[in-house]
Amino acid sequence: MTPCHHLLPLVVLLLLDHTVPLPMGEGGQNVTDVADVSYFNETSTPQTDAPVATTPQTDGKILHRTKRGWMWNTFVVMEEYTGSLDQYVGKLHSDKDRGDGSVKYVLIGDGAGVVFEINETSGDIHAKKRLDREEKAYYVLRAQAVNRRTGQPLEDWSNFTIKIHDINDNEPKFSRDTYQATVPEMSEVGTSVIQVTATDADDEDYGNSAKLVYSILEGQPYFSVDANTGVIRTSLPDMQRENREKYQVVIQAKDMAGQMGGLSGTTTINVTLLDVNNSPPRFLQTGYRLEVPESAKVGSQVGRVKANDADIGKNAEMRYRIVGDDRRNGHDGSDMFDVFTDGATQEAVITVKKPLDYETKRQYQLKVDVTNTELDPRFLHLGPFTDRATVHVAVKDADEPPLFTRNPYIIEVQEDTPVGSSIGSVTARDPDADNHPVRYTIDRYTDLERLFNIDPINGTIFTLQPLDRELNKWHNISVAASEIKFGSPKISPNNAGQITRVPVFIKVMDINDNAPEFAMFYETFVCENVKAGQLIQTISAVDTDEPLVGHKFVFSLSTINPNFTIVDNEDNTARILTRRGGFSRRETSSYTLPVVISDNDYPIQSSTSTLTVRVCACDSRGNVQSCSTEALLLSAGLSTGALVAILLCIIILLMIVVLFAALRRQRKKEPLIISKEGVLATTWSLQARVAARGPHSFDIGTLRNPEVMEANKLRRDILPEMLFPFRRASPIKDNADIRDFISGRLAENDSDPTAPPYDSLATYAYEGSGSLAESLSSLESAATEGDQDFEYLSHWGPQFRKLADMYIGKDTDREA
Repeated sequence: MTPCHHLLPLVVLLLLDHTVPLPMGEGGQNVTDVADVSYFNETSTPQTDAPVATTPQTDGKILHRTKRGWMWNTFVVMEEYTGSLDQYVGKLHSDKDRGDGSVKYVLIGDGAGVVFEINETSGDIHAKKRLDREEKAYYVLRAQAVNRRTGQPLEDWSNFTIKIHDINDNEPKFSRDTYQATVPEMSEVGTSVIQVTATDADDEDYGNSAKLVYSILEGQPYFSVDANTGVIRTSLPDMQRENREKYQVVIQAKDMAGQMGGLSGTTTINVTLLDVNNSPPRFLQTGYRLEVPESAKVGSQVGRVKANDADIGKNAEMRYRIVGDDRRNGHDGSDMFDVFTDGATQEAVITVKKPLDYETKRQYQLKVDVTNTELDPRFLHLGPFTDRATVHVAVKDADEPPLFTRNPYIIEVQEDTPVGSSIGSVTARDPDADNHPVRYTIDRYTDLERLFNIDPINGTIFTLQPLDRELNKWHNISVAASEIKFGSPKISPNNAGQITRVPVFIKVMDINDNAPEFAMFYETFVCENVKAGQLIQTISAVDTDEPLVGHKFVFSLSTINPNFTIVDNEDNTARILTRRGGFSRRETSSYTLPVVISDNDYPIQSSTSTLTVRVCACDSRGNVQSCSTEALLLSAGLSTGALVAILLCIIILLMIVVLFAALRRQRKKEPLIISKEGVLATTWSLQARVAARGPHSFDIGTLRNPEVMEANKLRRDILPEMLFPFRRASPIKDNADIRDFISGRLAENDSDPTAPPYDSLATYAYEGSGSLAESLSSLESAATEGDQDFEYLSHWGPQFRKLADMYIGKDTDREA
């Protein structure tokens, strides 16, 4: 059984506009604009006896149709429908539908309810939107007939397809609006340039809507295009880039196989001819003239010549060379000049190969050939690809600087040469035909010490100062030679540039003027237990002189030494030996040994060097143990620990002495009574108005304690920081004399117009009689300070303890 065996029969009604071609049925017959009805049995085969269908167009007449093999499961609908009503697609009908409205048709699948809508009662399908085949070519849907009242299916689900019928509504399009293409120049006809391809969104399988034909609209007769493939080819032979380099080709692609009414699209191809080496280089003229001064340096540029080549890039690169010609009798300049190619301009650059001399030769003739560096064998027949030109070079006379006969000069001079002696000379000449005289000078930047001078006329060099080979073996100076013009012996601005310099190397030759001396500082020692004839030192010497046959030193002692002797080894070294044994450090800690050293050069030079020999304690093998003073103490029986203990005791004693002295100095402080004329200094701090506080507003403790006075002393010209200072309780209540004195001084300050307008600190001197110790002043003392006994101060109470300590201690110090 087929899936649609319940649709017995299913009637499909297609109503199409008669102006639109419809697809062919299986029998090969076209569907007409009348309603076509097909019946299918359970095996989906057409019925042989077709019933009669009536439509309103028959006016009640019964119409008969022949049997057709119509496939009911595919509907075709036109794209881009522009009618005012929804486009009719087709009709679904079940043989169980009696027309009483009890059957309901249901549609699901692609676009159901959105793109396509079915009439639930009649089964008619309409397209609700404008369809575009390029957007979607077909839709697959499913239909079913159900009982409207019970909802039970009357038929199984049946699949069908709605295919969008294509129309020619899309023009061909190229992938790019503009293409870039190249082809070598001189290409043969039919050479492929580029292929362009257009695409058409219409259906390629139906009709000619997507069948494209290519044609060329612009670019003839140089190029052509294949109508089917879009391949662009050359159509003219030997197109030269030198004549025209760029071409523009416009290609059109048209659908409907190029027929009238088809749609089309275009694109532009910019074609560039690539260069090939088909143009030989050529000089613009056969001869050129160049000039060069004779002073031109080797490698300097003489001039430029250029050959033209119509090619570009590597095809236009050229190589120049100078061709020798022996038949010109000396006029050939191939050995005097050279040529190379400027890579940027492709010019021939002619340079000086050897120095030029106007006085020797003034004219040269060069043969310059040019050829391409890269040749194309296909176009050699267009040659020759070489050319030649003649270049005449004229040498111009120039004012040349003087020329020295040698370069450099080497002069040897003895170091004892007297000042002002001639040591050598230099010679220069003017190479020009005028042969001007030459003036010589020494570049003082090369002779800052001014050791030498030169005769400006003949170039003789002489010394200005003594020379010392040991300070400087070589002197490198620079001598300048300049032309003397117009009779002026000085260098003028006109000829300042015509100067030649030559280096002069002066070698100072050695003479024997230095005596030899010790080669190094020797630290020599001798052991106390040494024996006679023992080697204690080997010495050598050096000499700053450099004799031709080498140094030969002779060593000896200036006087006979009873302790040591010297033996010359005959190899510029000598040995110091002991004459005796039994040296003692307690007797002599060191010995000095004068050694005379002489050389063998002429005149003989000698010097005396002193060798210091220390006496040291050694072990049995001769190894030094100690040579210092500490060793002597050790030998006396004192160990290192004992020495350290002695040093510590000394340090401790020194610390005790320093501490004792500091304590004694602390006790010797200045007493309260500074001098015999001194008085007891007291202080008093005034408040806002002392008179308002009464005559008893003072502190007797302050008067009796100078330290408090100094701590609370304030300046009269500033405002006091403490308005209510701490007041000590007076130990003594009745001090009328002090009170009267202070009251009087207070009144004086209150009436003083120069006093500050605020409370300030005032200091009053008073020699009080109310003190327990009576007056401490020495004004009334009959005895001297030395006769007084201050022991009683210790009985005056704690207030005078400090005073008692100071004066009793002072008296004790004096006795001591």
